[in-house]
Amino acid sequence: MTYGRGAGTSCGGQKPTNKILWRTLTFFFFFAAVSLLALPQAAQAQNFTINSFDVDGNRRIETGTIIARTGIEPGQTVTAGQLNDAYQRLLDSGVFETVELTPRGSTLVIEVQEYPTINQISIEGNSRVKDDVLMEVIASQPRRVFTPQVAESDADLIAEIYSAQGRVSATVIPRIIRRSDNRVDLVFEVAEGTTIEVERVSFVGNRVYSDRRLRRVLETKQATFLRTFFQNDTFIGDRIEFDKQVIRDFYLSRGYIDFRVNSANVEFTRERDAFFLVMNITEGQKFSFGKITTVSEIPGVDAAAYQDALKIKPGVTYTPTLVDSSIARQERLGLKQGVDFLRVEPRVTRNPRDLTLDVQFVLTRGPRIFVERIDIEGNTTTLDRVIRRQFDTVEGDPFNPREIRQAADRINALGFFATSDVEPREGSSPSQVILDVDVEEQPTGSLSLGGSYSVTDGFGIAIGLNESNFLGRGQNLGVTLSTAQDAEQYIINFTEPYLLGRKLRFDLGLGLSSTNSSFASYDTESLFFNPQLSYAIGELSAIRLRYGWDRSEMTQQDDEINGAVISSEIDQGKRTSSTLGLSYVYDSRIGGLNPNAGVLFEVGVDAGGLGGDNKFFKTTARSIAQTKVWSEEVVLRATLELGALHWRGNDFSRTIDRFVLGPNTFRGFEPAGLGPRDLSNGQDDAIGGNYYWVARFETDFPLGLPEELGLRGGLFYDVGNLYNTSNVNTAGADIVGADGSVRHVIGVSVLWETPFGPLRFNFSKALKKEEFDKEQNFDLTVQARF
Repeated sequence: MTYGRGAGTSCGGQKPTNKILWRTLTFFFFFAAVSLLALPQAAQAQNFTINSFDVDGNRRIETGTIIARTGIEPGQTVTAGQLNDAYQRLLDSGVFETVELTPRGSTLVIEVQEYPTINQISIEGNSRVKDDVLMEVIASQPRRVFTPQVAESDADLIAEIYSAQGRVSATVIPRIIRRSDNRVDLVFEVAEGTTIEVERVSFVGNRVYSDRRLRRVLETKQATFLRTFFQNDTFIGDRIEFDKQVIRDFYLSRGYIDFRVNSANVEFTRERDAFFLVMNITEGQKFSFGKITTVSEIPGVDAAAYQDALKIKPGVTYTPTLVDSSIARQERLGLKQGVDFLRVEPRVTRNPRDLTLDVQFVLTRGPRIFVERIDIEGNTTTLDRVIRRQFDTVEGDPFNPREIRQAADRINALGFFATSDVEPREGSSPSQVILDVDVEEQPTGSLSLGGSYSVTDGFGIAIGLNESNFLGRGQNLGVTLSTAQDAEQYIINFTEPYLLGRKLRFDLGLGLSSTNSSFASYDTESLFFNPQLSYAIGELSAIRLRYGWDRSEMTQQDDEINGAVISSEIDQGKRTSSTLGLSYVYDSRIGGLNPNAGVLFEVGVDAGGLGGDNKFFKTTARSIAQTKVWSEEVVLRATLELGALHWRGNDFSRTIDRFVLGPNTFRGFEPAGLGPRDLSNGQDDAIGGNYYWVARFETDFPLGLPEELGLRGGLFYDVGNLYNTSNVNTAGADIVGADGSVRHVIGVSVLWETPFGPLRFNFSKALKKEEFDKEQNFDLTVQARF
């Protein structure tokens, strides 16, 4: 259709002529408008009959495959819309960079350009993360087709790895270098950026606990002046979510059942080189347990017996952990009594007036569902039995969701797996459940290098090799080599946590030690072998049965003159001890009713004389009580230790067989600086004693200094005695202090938490001591692991 230019008009024409002209123009414009409206409809309705295809540009993809992908058959009449659909199908196949469809008569010409093949992949600009680590996460691979979408996705995955290390400003750009034969080199250009630290962690809405106390709960730490050595002060988004959960658990365990985290805002500093983390929280009010009752909805089941099994008392701070442990205790009682499918449902009633929660434990019978089987997947090294023994449930047992959750927690706590999931699903019938356990293993071996310093042994280093999942059996095997100026030790440890498939822990220690102390006039060498069995007899208590064998010797130091007692003991040469021991341990510091207080009590007795040279009974006991006060800012701790040695037989004991106290037991004195001594031959030899007792009282508290320094203060008071030399060879000796006397020591401490380990500086003064005691007014202990 040809469009022409319209003719011009004269403004001086007659009126009839104007009329005719206006009518002509009106008709012309009307006809033109109708024609223009009709044109698109005619184009849209255009059809093409395709009898043949002409495909060009393909090298790897067969022509027939491309034609089939269009969805057009020879002889088919298609519209422009169907041609567009064919074009989109070819493009969506993901193998073509460009596609062009052109109908030429009855032939459809298809021109394509295939995506190139990846020749090689390289990563440039990365120094913090190795190529091997980054290559594991990308989907692009050599000799595969290159697609921009996959390359961009790979770049995002690499950036996420850097973000997880606190380098949120890292950028990754994929680029291609074209080669011959439609090949490309794929290059990921990495700009690592700098580590973004958390400059400050603060809280809004906290009234009971200070920011300082809450920061100790979080995994995220704020940067300090030693930030170079810290890893947990970098910003990691996933860690913030974890912190929100642990802060919630912290408050719930202390009775704040209405606690919630309103928000956790992360903002850049003004210089945009660090973050501020601000948690807005609502603490709510603290609740305690009110009435604790038990009712039974199962005929024949007496609720009174289940009520007696509870350990919760009214007035105790409410915590969900106690409720869960009470449910477990009642369910175990049900198993003993043969009550199948027992379920304990806690019903909580809130009493706002006195801030208590009444808990009624309702005994009901759950659905009759059994465990059909346990399927384990993902473990290539760890044996199935290592995972199965974390379940108290076996095939055929009644299904108990709470026990399954606890088993899942135990599997995760093993530390063998990066991820672990336990999910129940319906089995072969509605009354059967299959437990799917899906795990992903992670490395379980470790190499550690440590350093230490103590007044007793001087500076030292320790090298440790440890495998916590030895041969996939869940066993622990470790080798430790430690050497210091005055002591050396080489130890091999082995642990089997489930001996003979039972909850019976077996530990074995084999080692060689030697000392060359500047605080003694003799050296020692010892070879020892110590197997031990441990069995839990309660939720917080255990018994330990052990055997000990050692061959030890006291030797003379070069150019050293000894007193009569030490000389006679050196003359005894090598002596062997073969002992059998039994201990009872009760520890409520972690799993007890009060998260802020706990008690450790341990008592043991060892009998020597099952062969060997030495015959004796040795009894030791230790008790520790600890609590936190003043919003958990101040720690109070009291410790009592005592020991007694009863020597049997006609021979004499040696100093290394008796009790000798060091600064870790009694502060304010040198190693072996108090107790009986032999002054013969002009010497001053500590010879130890058969009995001792020590009471230590201490507290540590914040100093009010900037928290970034990691400094806390402490006060301590030690009192005790070491005495009795009834089994000592006193021939020619001049012994003082055999009857003993009570010593008193006070002191102050500075505790410094550093990236290298905890440092403790003790400054002490003996209030009461003997003239022959050797006082030590300063003590520094350093233990570090790198």
